[in-house]
Amino acid sequence: MPHRAFTWFILPSLAAMVLFIALPIFSAAIQSLYVEHDQVLIETENCSPFKCETTLTVDVEATGALNEKQPLGKFNGFGTYSNRNHLAVKEVKTLWTESESIGSFFSSVFALPFYKALTFTISYTAIVTPSVLLLGMLIALGVNALPAITKGPTIFASLLPMIVTPLIGSLILFWMVDADGIIGATLQFFFDDPNLSLKASAPLTWIMLMVYGIWHNAPFSFVVFYAGLQTVPKDTVEAAQIDGASRWQRVRYIIVPYMMPLIVFVTLMQLMDNFRVFEPIVGFSASAKATSLSWIIYNDLSGDTKLFGSAAATSMLTILGVLVLLTPVLIRTWRDFNRRRV
Repeated sequence: MPHRAFTWFILPSLAAMVLFIALPIFSAAIQSLYVEHDQVLIETENCSPFKCETTLTVDVEATGALNEKQPLGKFNGFGTYSNRNHLAVKEVKTLWTESESIGSFFSSVFALPFYKALTFTISYTAIVTPSVLLLGMLIALGVNALPAITKGPTIFASLLPMIVTPLIGSLILFWMVDADGIIGATLQFFFDDPNLSLKASAPLTWIMLMVYGIWHNAPFSFVVFYAGLQTVPKDTVEAAQIDGASRWQRVRYIIVPYMMPLIVFVTLMQLMDNFRVFEPIVGFSASAKATSLSWIIYNDLSGDTKLFGSAAATSMLTILGVLVLLTPVLIRTWRDFNRRRV
C-alpha cells in the first residue's frame, strides 16, 4: 500500500486514539499533581444572655472564588502519590523500622488501602488470566470436534456469559450465593453449617469473584480460539495423525504454535481487562472484603467530596501497572517477529 494511502487509512484511528486515549491520560497525569483547595471557613461568635458559642461555617463565596481562580486545585506535586492512600512512603518506612519480622512487615503493609487493593488486583489477574486462556482453548477444541449439527447450539450456550452485562451477571450470581439463594443454601446443607456465608469470608469472597471472572471472560477467548482453529492447516494435522501423533501431541506441537499470535492477543486483552477489575466488586457488594485499584478510583469520585487528584493518581498507577504486565509479552512478541524476519 502506498504511504499516502496508508496515512489516510490510519489517520481516523490515530485521531480517535489521541482524542479518547492520549489526551485523557495526559489530563489525568496533570490532575494527579493537584489536590482540592482547603475550604475557607468563617468563625462566628453567637452570644446569648448566658454564654457565647463559636461556630465555623464554610464561606461559599470565597471557596467558589478560589476554585474559579485555580480550577485544578492546589499544586501538590507527587505528594498525592506518596500519601497514605497511595504508595504510603512514610508509613512503609516506619513499618520497616518498627516491624519485628518480615512477615509482620508485609502483613502491615498489605493492610494499607492501596497495597490491599493492589494485592487483590494482582491475585485476580494472575489467576483469572491463565484460567481463561486454558478454559477458552479447551472449549474451542471440544466444540471444534463436535458434529456439525450440535455446534450451533453449543456455541450459543458457550457465549451466554459474554452476552450478559457484567453488572447484571454479577448481581445474579450475588443473589445465588446469598444464604437464601440456591448456591448459598446448598453449601450450608452440604457442610451442615447454617452460618456458612460466602459473603462473610474474605477468602471465599475472593474465590467467588475469581470464579465469576473466569466464567464471564472465558467466552471471549473461546470465540477467538475457535475462529483460529478454522484456519489451522488440515493437511498438517492429518499428516501428523497418520504418523501416529496423539490428540495431545497434535494440539501441543501443531495447533498451539500455529495459534500463538492469537494466544498472545488474548493474553494482552485479558491482562488489561483483569487488572482493571471493577464490576464484580460492585455487583457483589464485596468492597468490605476485596477492593481493586479501579474501585479506589470509583470510591474517590463517588463521595460527597470528589477527590479528583487522588483518583487521577490511582489512575496513573493503574496504567503503570498495566504497562509493567504487558512489557514481557510485548518484548517476547517483538523478538518472535524479528526472528521470523531473519
